[in-house]
Amino acid sequence: MRIVFMGTPDFAVPALDSLHAAGHEIVAVYTQPPRPAGRGKKPRPSPVAARAEALGLPVHSPASLKGDEEQARFAALDAEVAVVVAYGLILPDSVLAAYPRGCVNIHASLLPRWRGAAPIQRAIMAGDEETGVTIMQVVPALDTGPILLAEATPIGRTETAGELSRRLADMGARLIVRVLATIDRLTPLPQGEAGVTYAHKISKAEAKVDWARPAPEVDCLIRGISPFPGAWTEAAGERLKLLRSCLAEGEGVPGTVLDDALTIACGEGAVRIIEAQRAGRSPCLAESLLRGFPLPPGTCLT
Repeated sequence: MRIVFMGTPDFAVPALDSLHAAGHEIVAVYTQPPRPAGRGKKPRPSPVAARAEALGLPVHSPASLKGDEEQARFAALDAEVAVVVAYGLILPDSVLAAYPRGCVNIHASLLPRWRGAAPIQRAIMAGDEETGVTIMQVVPALDTGPILLAEATPIGRTETAGELSRRLADMGARLIVRVLATIDRLTPLPQGEAGVTYAHKISKAEAKVDWARPAPEVDCLIRGISPFPGAWTEAAGERLKLLRSCLAEGEGVPGTVLDDALTIACGEGAVRIIEAQRAGRSPCLAESLLRGFPLPPGTCLT
């Protein structure tokens, strides 16, 4: 099939690889423009741009698709379908209608739950036991298009957003090939309105751990925004990023270190920190952290 691929972050790369390996003709790859990154703040191509260039595919990085010239350029590619994976730009109506099979999106949730920008993080933060991938037709309203295919997967009890993202990316890559192979035989199913939730972007204010919250909520927050932006707390005068945790036995004044394994009391119950990161340092397991940054029982985190 003649395809235009539209995606930007790491999450979209497996789908691009999968479509390329399946023998589809990818006539163009659309991705967001290079962004300043690293210490030098030099413009860096998106992960999708870097992978597309390695595959020898033409890359387009317009700042917007709203202009007539860009829309005409898109239509002139004469593709059969556009595959969209976390592209990050609004698709005008003329873009959605440019190709015979329209635009098909890989979304990292079981729609209509977690429409929006951060479905993976929100699913973990909410304590959901399962999530999945939905392949849907793109329509003007956000993540409301008819569903072509969906597949569920359980969320691991200690799984982080980063780990779940990699699993769902691979799942989406597999499902999109299946959808394109059978698209003429699939019956799109309208989304119901029951169970609609919205996965709003993660705000900086949410990343600060409130130890007065129940342990399950604290644990879900830590795992839900790991590795980025990362939950954090103040420990011994430093900001400490918390990257992995699990529920643990114990109780005490919220924020108090309860033992030598970095178990922290919450408003109800406790969590044990498995992995953390000091400012300017690399992530490490709790036992390694404590060898160079002692936090003995009784220490209060804020």
